[in-house]
This record gives sequence, C-alpha cells and structure tokens, in this order.
Amino acid sequence: MAVLDCASTLSGALLERNFAPFFGTPCGILAPLYRRLEAAANLWTVSREDNAIGVAAGSAMAGHRPVVLMQNSGLGQSVNAIASLVVPYQIPMLMIISMRGVAPDSTTENIVMGRLTEPLLAEAGIPTATLDEDNLPAQADWAATEVIGGRRAAALLVPPNLFGWQA
Repeated sequence: MAVLDCASTLSGALLERNFAPFFGTPCGILAPLYRRLEAAANLWTVSREDNAIGVAAGSAMAGHRPVVLMQNSGLGQSVNAIASLVVPYQIPMLMIISMRGVAPDSTTENIVMGRLTEPLLAEAGIPTATLDEDNLPAQADWAATEVIGGRRAAALLVPPNLFGWQA
C-alpha cells in the first residue's frame, strides 16, 4: 500500500469509528497521518505531549473519544500524566505513538526509548498493537474495542517506515 494510502486508510478508519478530537505534537514519522487528520478532522497541535494527554483526558470526561499523536520520546515526557491520571482513573483514549529507535531508525539518541516503549506501556497496563499496512481497518477495530468498549487507554504503535519515513 502506498504511503498516503496508509495515512488515508488509518485516518478514515479512525473517523469511521468516531474517534475525535485529535491532539498531537508534530513528528516526522506521523507527518502524513497528521496532514490527513488536519484536513479531515478536528486536530489540535499541542506543544508538549503530557499536556496533550491532559487535554485528551478532559475531552474523554466530556464524552468524546480522543486520540493523542506523539513520538515515543514524547511518551517518556508523558509517563507521569499517564500513570497518575489516565491509568488509575481509567480514562479512555487512544494514543498513536511513532516508534523512533527501532529498525530502520538506528539513531543513537532514540534507541533507549525504542527499547522501552512497549515494556513501559505493558507495565502501565495499556494494551498495544503495532500497525501493519495490511491490517489498518482491523487495527482500528481493535482500538475501538479497547478504548470505547473497554473504557481504557490503548496505543497503536507506528513503525518508522509505515508512512514512508526514511532515516
């Protein structure tokens, strides 16, 4: 599937499942998805990932189905907000997290977060699925089941090359 097709397919699948609003910090890996959501949905750029988590929590409490887009380094920035607000109060939100520090991204400054992302989310009790271009609608269904049906946070992990990013 082409790069823009993946971004269009995922954004369309999320919107069809009534996810909104979207909060995010810009990220090169997520740029094609970010552009699609800017054009098709209510996407708010937030300068810090932990603030995006807080705003999304308020949105969830108001009855919405928020999504936070961030790089895994931003997940590190957001650990306290997730651990002290989202998890204990079972606030449903979807996180879409780009995976820096995993193949094909071997940049030194990202390798540690690349190794820590999945174990950190697992330890927090947040289920994850790694996006695969052949299963995007099914993975959006999984996200809806976890977040909407399960009334909890879940994360979709984005491999560096899914939307065409190159090291």
